[in-house]
Amino acid sequence: MGIFSKLKAALSKTVKLLNTDVRDLFKSSGRLVDEEFLEELFSMLIKTDMGVSASSEIIDTIRKQFRGRVVHMPEIVDILKVKLKQLMAQPIAPINYAAKGPTVIMVCGVNGSGKTTTIAKLTRMFIAEQKKVVLGASDTFRAAAVEQLTIWANRLGAEIVTGQSGSDPASVAHKAIARTLEINADICIVDTAGRLQTQKNLMMELEKIRRVMGKLVPESPHEVILILDATTGQNGISQAKYFTESVKCTGIILAKLDGTAKGGVTVTIRKQMNLPVKFIGVGETADDLEIFDSDKFVDALFDES
Repeated sequence: MGIFSKLKAALSKTVKLLNTDVRDLFKSSGRLVDEEFLEELFSMLIKTDMGVSASSEIIDTIRKQFRGRVVHMPEIVDILKVKLKQLMAQPIAPINYAAKGPTVIMVCGVNGSGKTTTIAKLTRMFIAEQKKVVLGASDTFRAAAVEQLTIWANRLGAEIVTGQSGSDPASVAHKAIARTLEINADICIVDTAGRLQTQKNLMMELEKIRRVMGKLVPESPHEVILILDATTGQNGISQAKYFTESVKCTGIILAKLDGTAKGGVTVTIRKQMNLPVKFIGVGETADDLEIFDSDKFVDALFDES
């Protein structure tokens, strides 16, 4: 499958919901744009988890341009696409590489967000680009997490650094970066334990890991990537807010996009957080990670071909 086809397949649930609902708003003779129509369209956008703010902005645009007119579906779809592309516009710059020396990436997120699988996908991408990768298993509280990451490292050809169960996660991050420097690797990706954004002691632990990284490689981490589970919808916004305040997230990877009809949450994340969506997970294999392109994303939302 090509990139656009993969994106369409991943968004299929959202596409079906969005396009079916839009189609249901219209009759063959068109539809008068009145408050009833606008309220129905607003409710439809909310169902995809676009959020109240983004949905209201879209509705206001349609109200100003079409109120009192009879319109057909293609006219509304065109406006939706233009407005969504404006709301989601961002440069395509997935990874901020270090000017010299290794690039250090810290990965965080809540339990079950898809961190380990996403790290595997990133590792696969870097190795395909002929980069040498070291993984740091700083989730020292869950043996299963370390075991899963080790399996992925062995399968993909990356080196992994682990620590004793229950040991200081920051010490594992320190060892991983030291090993990266020792073998002159290009990339160090440090996993962290899943935590709720409201667990202050664990959020402070993340801050400590971040500080330790900067001692070995100045200006690191070069990326602090938050993994968000797309199926959580609007809950992802509070996660992004708390994690960004704590560890200064530089971007988001939206995982499990293929498992939800709430793909509209991507719009809310871009509008409210102003954090770039760097990649999206479009499937379960190590190859199912795509660079996020906001224009292609919007086009895929309305492509039923």
